[in-house]
Amino acid sequence: MRHLFIPLAITGAAFLIACESRPAQPADATQEAWYGRTVKQVAAINREAESDFENGKADRAAALIQEAEPLVARLLAVRHPNLAANEVASDLDQLYGRMLLSNRHWGWARLQFQKNLSRWKHWTPQTADTLRRLKEAEAGMAECDRHTD
Repeated sequence: MRHLFIPLAITGAAFLIACESRPAQPADATQEAWYGRTVKQVAAINREAESDFENGKADRAAALIQEAEPLVARLLAVRHPNLAANEVASDLDQLYGRMLLSNRHWGWARLQFQKNLSRWKHWTPQTADTLRRLKEAEAGMAECDRHTD
């Protein structure tokens, strides 16, 4: 009789553990205040970096890109990053890819464009803007490929 008790006890304990109430799923992080603030912050950094790059201040633009990268990583780390977060991440990757391209770092530039291609190729629902971003990524990759073939 005692030899039946041990398997029953283990089964009962496993059942109790399985039935233990689980913590509630965290709220949608994209609805939290920090998320919207961070998207706006990255958008502002992107605009400033773009302006600096266009005005020949590549070192300043590179510093801004480095500043934005951890913010973008935090935005994209949530369960379902929203469109706005993907757009600012895309803008950052596209600018960084263009900068790398201008410095003849073809492989690294291609990697940035490839991230955007992956991001927008599978985005649903497709819009005119997501398709435009996809085409930009494809064009950037093609430019890199012209220099490495």
